[in-house]
This record gives sequence, C-alpha cells and structure tokens, in this order.
Amino acid sequence: MAQPVYKGQRHRLDKPELLAPAGNLEKLKFAVHYGADAVYIGGQKYGLRSNADNFTFEEMKEGVEFARKYGAKVFVAANIYAHNEDIEGIEDYLRNLYEAGIAAIIAADPAIIEIAQRVVPGLEVHLSTQQSTLNWQAVQFWKEEGLPRVVLGRETSLQEIAEIKNHVDIEIEAFVHGAMCSSYSGRCVLSNHFTDRDSNRGGCCQSCRWKYDLFEDGRDEAASSLPSGLQPPASAPAAFKPGITSIPLFQKEDHAFTMGSKDLCMLEHIPDLIEAGIDSFKIEGRMKSIHYVATVVNVYRQAIDAYMEDPENYVLKPEWLEELNKAANRPLNTGFFYDTPDHEDHIYEPEEKAAPYDFAGLVMDYDVTTGEAVIQQRNHFKPGQHIEFFGPEGTFFKQTVGQLKDEAGQALDAARHPLQRIRMKVDHPVKPFDMMRKRK
Repeated sequence: MAQPVYKGQRHRLDKPELLAPAGNLEKLKFAVHYGADAVYIGGQKYGLRSNADNFTFEEMKEGVEFARKYGAKVFVAANIYAHNEDIEGIEDYLRNLYEAGIAAIIAADPAIIEIAQRVVPGLEVHLSTQQSTLNWQAVQFWKEEGLPRVVLGRETSLQEIAEIKNHVDIEIEAFVHGAMCSSYSGRCVLSNHFTDRDSNRGGCCQSCRWKYDLFEDGRDEAASSLPSGLQPPASAPAAFKPGITSIPLFQKEDHAFTMGSKDLCMLEHIPDLIEAGIDSFKIEGRMKSIHYVATVVNVYRQAIDAYMEDPENYVLKPEWLEELNKAANRPLNTGFFYDTPDHEDHIYEPEEKAAPYDFAGLVMDYDVTTGEAVIQQRNHFKPGQHIEFFGPEGTFFKQTVGQLKDEAGQALDAARHPLQRIRMKVDHPVKPFDMMRKRK
C-alpha cells in the first residue's frame, strides 16, 4: 500500500477558507465570483445528493479551470456508505477526478478512503461529516491514517472544536450556514422506510420536512374516551376515523407539523469561529438556488475579510444580516455551537418562507456611455417594479425598473421570456455577474 502523502505540515490555514456548495457548473462559477476560496461539488456517482444536477468529468475540468483563474479549488463529495456493488468502478472514477484537476474528495467510507490513498495518492482525502467525528482522539486517528482535513459532525460545540485544535495539528472544517439534518450527522433511514430511497447512498427524500398529523392506535373503546373536541374532520379517510383503525389526535383547524430543524447561521459569530481554530467555513446547499449561493457567499466573504483585516475593531454590519435574510429558506439558529438545540430549534408550524426576493436577472454587459445594462432574464419583471442590484465587488443599489427594450431596440411591456436579453437603464454602473432581484 502506498504511504499517504500528508505528513502533518498543514495544521492551520493562515486565513479561514470559505467553502461554498455548487450543484452545477453555473453555480460553481457564481460561488467563485462571489468570493468562495473553494467549492464542493458532486459527481455522477458516490455522492449524497443524487438529486442535484451533479457534474460530468468534462464539466469538472471546466469548473477546475475556471476556479484556478481566481485561485480557488474544487472538491468532490464521494461520501456515500458503500455497499459491495458500489465499489465496482471506484478506482477509475477516482483517477478521472485526479486527472480533471480535483483538489480533494470528501469521503466517509473507510474503503473509499483506502482506495483513494492507494490509487491516487496525490488526491487529498477530507473526512466527511458523515463520519460523525466529535472528539480529538478520533481526529488524531484520521490524521494518522493520512488525512489532512476532517469535516466535523454538526453536533460538535465550539468548545470541543477548540479542544480538538489544541490536541491535533490538522485542518478542521465545519458547517457554518445552511440546513441541518434532523438525524445524527445524516445517519437517517426515514427516507429508506417511506420511499425506499437510501439516505446514506444519495437518495434522501427529506421526509423530515414532510407534513405530518398525529394519530393513536385504537378502536371504539379508545375513541369513546376522547374529548369531544378531538374529532377528525369529515374529510378524513375512513381508515383514520375513530372506531375503525386509528384515532386522530388533532383538531380540524390544527396545522400539520414537521420534524425539520431550523437552519444554521453563524454570521454573527465569525470571531468565535476563527478564534476556535476552524480552518474551513462550510456553507450547505448544493441543491439551493444561484441567488442563495451568491448572496450567502458574498456576505460571509465580507465578514471574514473585515475581521481578518482588523480583528480588534471588527463590527458586524446590520446590512449583512439583512442580505442573508433575503436568501434564508427557514428560521435561523446557531445549531450545536453553543448549546444543544431543544424544541425551540425545530419547525413545528408551517414554515414561513423567509426569503422575500427572487433572482430576476443577471447582468451580462454595461455601457458606460449610455448607462444601459444588458440583463439576462431569470424571472418575470416589468416597468414600475422595485428591484435591487448586488454584486461581488460591492455593487448594491435599489431602483425602479424603467423602460425595457429587446436587443433590437424594440420596447417591451415586460421581461417575460426565460434567458431573454433585455436592455434597460440602471442608476449606477454594474458589472457582468452582478445580479438583479425583485420582491416576490
């Protein structure tokens, strides 16, 4: 067996890495443009997001080439727990990743880790959060196995992270923003039970986010003991009516509930994350929208840079939180970093759709002489609507949509066709890759 190439030299990055999700090639480019130091993607096999678009090897090569222009790296999630039939073809797959220029794989299964170290020793292996690594002795074990980085389980507290860094000279990656799994670091089989889709082989259907009602097993005798108010609606299926099979423990006006947790957000605690020694700040969301990825990466980029430039005088800007809320999918909390989440950290009522904005258009070009921009339509917009422009180099302003024209100069009453190129006056200069959004 080839000896692992890592010898423990890279135990602390000079500046925390901002690691962004990319569900497809377009999202990768946006993540890099908006400030990501690295992106993690999925290939056609071996990853836990089989419903994402994922990347072919050709797309990986293009993504790597693009990222390198901006000094960024590309990692590939290969974090399934493999069954025997999953292992066939893994050696060729890993060689193709290395030839495509991928900097590292993120893996959980010891078999995949060992194969990668043996077949492509130049390809780094980062331990996936799926391994639920929570203590320094486990981290030390993986360091001795030749891994340069461990992605800790989401259940690790800041105090535990600081202790790990004090004991082991290794890079630590941690999720700082995005959805939290209701199970223990993703070790869930609800999806398997309900839909026969294996959560730990890439098929999770997110059944914890489904809407549920509560019933009690029983027949006539149990039904007769119910308070009069706890009766099923007339529309309830016969199988759920008292006296037959199950007793509904809800009233007609009650909301269905979920088992979903609130989303993680550590933007307000950047100094604590850095001081604890976290080397890579990971954002969840390979299946999230371009607007989400660009907004979240942009905000964390600004916060990290501001702290590193002047730690003593660092101040959290309220506009950063305002920006995040424009992309938030669910209510936010701090996960396990400071305390164990309780009932207040879960979502029981119907989810409030916190994100009040839609991605309306992408800036393709700007004419400094006329003040006119070419906008690629991404969602319907029309004259008179209030919009915002934002971008990775500080672009941010609000205006009202004025006259719209197509590329031939013909007036339009609305931008209604997907990807149509629209000409419109803008109040301030914009750049390609700047985004335009509108209120829903």
